[in-house]
Amino acid sequence: MPIYEYKGVRRDDGKNVKGLQDAESEKTLRATLKRDGIVITSLREKGPGSVRGEVDFARYFKNRVSKLDIALCTRQLATLTKAGISLVESLSAVIEQMDKPDMKGALTNVRDQVNQGTSLSEAFSKHPKLFDDLYCNMVNAGEQSGNLEAVLGRLADFIDAQHRLRSKVFAAMAYPLFMLVAGVLILSVMLVFVVPKVTAIFENLGQELPIITRILIFMSDAMKNLWWLFAILIGFGFWGFRKWKATEKGEYDWHRFVLWAPIFGGLAMMIAISRFSKTLATLLSSGVPVLTALEITKGVLGNSVLEKVVTEASSSIREGESIADPLRASGRFPPIVIHMIAVGERSGQLEEMLENVSLSYDAQVDAKVSALTALLEPVMILVMGVSAGFIVFAILLPLMQMNQFIG
Repeated sequence: MPIYEYKGVRRDDGKNVKGLQDAESEKTLRATLKRDGIVITSLREKGPGSVRGEVDFARYFKNRVSKLDIALCTRQLATLTKAGISLVESLSAVIEQMDKPDMKGALTNVRDQVNQGTSLSEAFSKHPKLFDDLYCNMVNAGEQSGNLEAVLGRLADFIDAQHRLRSKVFAAMAYPLFMLVAGVLILSVMLVFVVPKVTAIFENLGQELPIITRILIFMSDAMKNLWWLFAILIGFGFWGFRKWKATEKGEYDWHRFVLWAPIFGGLAMMIAISRFSKTLATLLSSGVPVLTALEITKGVLGNSVLEKVVTEASSSIREGESIADPLRASGRFPPIVIHMIAVGERSGQLEEMLENVSLSYDAQVDAKVSALTALLEPVMILVMGVSAGFIVFAILLPLMQMNQFIG
């Protein structure tokens, strides 16, 4: 069923109104709004993915569907179905309060398919940009087990937890990144515009300039006259890196370097283990088969080195091995994680053990991010201070020598 965006005027008070409404056709919507006392002044179809007119970036970002929107929709659907409301009515209730056009259009399509006899998971799978494989497989497991409302609630919790983890990392890195960009811009402006005017007075001194001053002048001339060459080199380097990383070997080598990198490699590994544990625990506790759960979990790791380990583990499990043994043989996962998985398999409490691993590594990620933030801030300030000090010293040194010569 298409979604329409309308604008109009209320007959009773003359106020302007606008909104989104699903309807079979424009004629049907006009009749509905007329019964509600609204005189339509503008009406257009706004289905999911439709592009009409000029691109409005402000509206795009405002209407963009986030993970939190999906989590909220899932939680509301879980609450309604748990209360005994039919699935179609629950979807209709969620659609009515949804204000994101793409999400509203997708849910309307899902409701129509469910009303025609399609399973909920299959209807969700028709919109992969909003509902990924993990989402659809968990919903399918909930439908098969007859425990859909509990699975939807667990799925909403999972999406919230992953969003919080991602937000913590991005928020912690935002300030150092801002400091780096600001520092580079400030130093570039000084080298291109300020330094040449100040160093111009040294041309008629008639004496050899200190090495530090000559280095500063060289840097300033290079930035001022060869900025286009630097831009080309940076652009070409970025393009080359993207092309190399797009290859299978390049991606694998890069991800191996990320795990090896000092300081940040440990953080990347912690985040990957937290994702692995939380995702696998959520899928298994929802009734998804082990091999299917591992295949889905592999896709959320974001590291091809660890994805290869999980793929090899899946092959070993098909041959009758446990999950812990191939993970231990890879040498990539920490021993404590392997031990907890092995204990969970033996005791029949694998989901609980994986949840404990996830909680533990979430706490470690928090501590690591806080420590890195505390370390990076003074380091960035120190680097900027040293750079500014270098420029000031390089300018003042010949002036001091000139004063000594005059004296």
